[in-house]
Parts: sequence; structure tokens; C-alpha cells
Amino acid sequence: MSVPCSDDPEGPVPMTDAAARAQALLREHRDSIDRLDAILVYTLAERFKQTQAVGRLKAEHDLPPSDPAREARQIERLEWLSKEADLDPEFARKFLNFIISEVIRHHEKLQK
Repeated sequence: MSVPCSDDPEGPVPMTDAAARAQALLREHRDSIDRLDAILVYTLAERFKQTQAVGRLKAEHDLPPSDPAREARQIERLEWLSKEADLDPEFARKFLNFIISEVIRHHEKLQK
């Protein structure tokens, strides 16, 4: 197996079996990452559809755009889930805080 090398005017450089296996594994990992990225995007889109519905309901009934007690429970829940999933809880907390701030921003826009 060989791989093109843009620096080499002579053309492809032969690959060792180990390098070829590494390239194949790298491609598999990247394909998996691409699928997971798509899942994340579609999941976030669905989540925001739900939070938009919540925001409209809150606006219709003059409810506050944020619920600090629920947000605290959600952060605590996400920290627990992240530990279970072997994900850095600090990263999970930052991620959820970012999402919550976006949701509140959307809710505040709906209230105007």
C-alpha cells in the first residue's frame, strides 16, 4: 500500500503494514466522530425545539424566563451523569451552563 505525499515529486511513498493499519483505524475513528457530531447537532436541535416550546408557554403565562432551582438540579444531575459516563464533570457543567444561558436568552426574547 502507498500513500501520496505532496512533498515528493516522485509520487507515492510505500506504507508499512502498521502504518496502513493505523491509517485505517484513524479513518474509522474519524468516521465515528463524524457520526457522533451529527447526533450531537440533531440532539441539540431537538432539545432547543423543546426549550422553545417551554419559552412560549412561559411567555403566554407570564412566568419567569429562568428557573434557578431547576437549573441547579439539572447541573447536579449532569455532573452525576458525567461521572457515570467517565466524562469530566467540570466540562459537563460548563457545557450545560452554556446551553442554559442560550435557553434563557431565547426565553427572554420571547417575553418581549
